[in-house]
Amino acid sequence: MSDKLKIEEALFAYVKENTYKETDSLTADTMLFVEGIFDSMGFALLLDHLEEAFGVSPDDDDLVEENFESINAIVAFIEKKRLSDS
Repeated sequence: MSDKLKIEEALFAYVKENTYKETDSLTADTMLFVEGIFDSMGFALLLDHLEEAFGVSPDDDDLVEENFESINAIVAFIEKKRLSDS
């Protein structure tokens, strides 16, 4: 299994465990904030999780919606940060 798929799988599990919303129709392109999957507190917890689980700590400039709007966006962000930090 590729790193990308492992990250995606782990993020799906995290989202499903950490939201009060129904996640049966959750896809990698679901808009997490638009759909109410996460709110501001959920976002703060997500940032902590990204650091703990993936060793990725966003800079202030990284804190834009495009980086975190969906699971696909978060996977791309993690991959980009890992490349730039290495």
